[in-house]
Amino acid sequence: MGKENQVSDMQIDGSDHANPKFSINVLQLLKTAQMQHGLRHGDYTRYRRYCTARLRRLYKSLKFTHGRGKYTRRSITESTVTEVRFLHMILYTAERAWSHAMEKRQLPDGPNARQRIHLIGRLRKAVKWATLFSQLCAIKGDSKTSLEAEVGFLIMVFMLLFISIGLLWQWKRNAYASYMKGTLLFEQDQNWDTTLKLFKSSRAVYEELGKYGDLENQVLCRERVEELEPSIRYCLHKIGASNSLTPELLHMEGPALDLFRAKLEAVMAEARSQQAASMTEFYWLGHRFPISNAKTRVSILKAQDLEKDLHGPAADSLPAEKKLAIFDKIFTAYHEARSSIRNDLVTAGSAGNMKDDLNGLDKAVSAVLGERTIERNQLLIRIAKSKLTKQEKNEKATKPEELVRLYDLLLQNVADLSDLVSSGRDRKPEEVSFSEECALKSLAFRAERCFYLAKSYSSAGKRTEAYALYGRARSLADDALQKLQASSDKDQTLIKDLKMLYNDCRSNSCIEHAMVLMEEEKAPENLSQKIASISLTGAHKKVETYLMEKLEVYESAVGESNVKSVPRIEVFPPAFQTISRNPIVLDIAYNFVDFPSLENRMKKDKKGFISRLWR
Repeated sequence: MGKENQVSDMQIDGSDHANPKFSINVLQLLKTAQMQHGLRHGDYTRYRRYCTARLRRLYKSLKFTHGRGKYTRRSITESTVTEVRFLHMILYTAERAWSHAMEKRQLPDGPNARQRIHLIGRLRKAVKWATLFSQLCAIKGDSKTSLEAEVGFLIMVFMLLFISIGLLWQWKRNAYASYMKGTLLFEQDQNWDTTLKLFKSSRAVYEELGKYGDLENQVLCRERVEELEPSIRYCLHKIGASNSLTPELLHMEGPALDLFRAKLEAVMAEARSQQAASMTEFYWLGHRFPISNAKTRVSILKAQDLEKDLHGPAADSLPAEKKLAIFDKIFTAYHEARSSIRNDLVTAGSAGNMKDDLNGLDKAVSAVLGERTIERNQLLIRIAKSKLTKQEKNEKATKPEELVRLYDLLLQNVADLSDLVSSGRDRKPEEVSFSEECALKSLAFRAERCFYLAKSYSSAGKRTEAYALYGRARSLADDALQKLQASSDKDQTLIKDLKMLYNDCRSNSCIEHAMVLMEEEKAPENLSQKIASISLTGAHKKVETYLMEKLEVYESAVGESNVKSVPRIEVFPPAFQTISRNPIVLDIAYNFVDFPSLENRMKKDKKGFISRLWR
């Protein structure tokens, strides 16, 4: 927090002492604040609270409080701004209003009517403060600061991920103000032409800013331009000038894209609802199953759209983490479809044809879900294999046992899918060929599992078992290769992997054989050394020395990093030591002391006449 007030982040032009010019790095200041206080994880509540606390500290340090007891508003004008922290107050006030609006936008069920009115009001407040910030920067800031504030004002209304408001250049003032206005219009779903002009203006300014300054500033400006591109495409889509709105935009990341993502998801849901009206059947392995429930149609269409992202031309450029996230969304969509189908089965009653169609549709959706599960597990295996060969810093290396477990899961998935497909009575040729394909995949996966199981035994020093398992894996790979080459549908990728596995099994078998021979050659020598070390007095134990006993010797007391050994710094728990105890004092004279009588001092009870009669 204290870094934001450092002099390195702001500079004052001393050429005109009467009217000093301030300079703040807008992008860098806000990016640091947002990334450190919640927006890295999309937590707008935490960022709003940070802005509130920051404003409180600024008010107190500048002695710009609004009275004690009774609130007295104090406005910030040109004459008030005597140092750069006054501009910080305006900036964080706009940020606080914007983050509050985005917090309302991220409610679980979406904002209701009253909350939406509040959201629009907070955005208007953010636009108001950003406009004031832009105006004061035009007067009190240098040229780059003014422009960045204006563009930031434009852009902040739409998304404020990387808007790090500051006064490094006067140009950045204009960028910030334009962003704010665009965000407000975007949320109100009106004036798309004006919104498009504001976003294009912001993009043009940031493109120019990216040509100057240090490398970090250029990177920030390029990121801002990339984040503005989806909003521009959305505006073009709304005014009918472009049909380039694609589902890939949903997978873009960043707090600045949260508002856009919510709008795009609503548009995609509406488009799916329109497509669902024309979707009447589901095709699977030669079968056609009618779909009568609209929710089932929408869920299946959503899953199919996500599958296009995985199998489309841009799938190779997607990182593994994004692919796993897409798989999770696909599973969610298919589970929703299955839930709708089973609800229809409960309400179907005794209608035989309808129940048969729903059972067949449930089977088809379950089979597709099983196929995607197999694809996801194959992706996890590829990730694990990459970590097995290429070890990066601060990253845990994959053990062969983990790959064996993943292949166990994969074999179970294939077996479940094969049982599901072959469970019908009247099987079509497509189902028969699919079952044969599952059998071939199962054979290939068994070979891979056997190979990594052999690696596990080899790392444990069990050469004989590893040699036998490599031979078994080689035999399974050869069998799978022959069956794949004899089949009509040849999977070239699987054939290539099996050939590589066959060669790896052969080379590792030779290595294990050589290691066994070397160990046999060294066995007599090892045996003679062990016999020579035999002693009649018992095994010779190495004296354990600790760090405090060998301070004059340069020897590690912790041990090597690759060897598991107990650190020998000091004996713990420490041994018991004898200590002198305190003397025991026995008072043996107490029993022989004669104490005086105290009966004469004791209080005597006075009894009356009646009490004497009852004695």
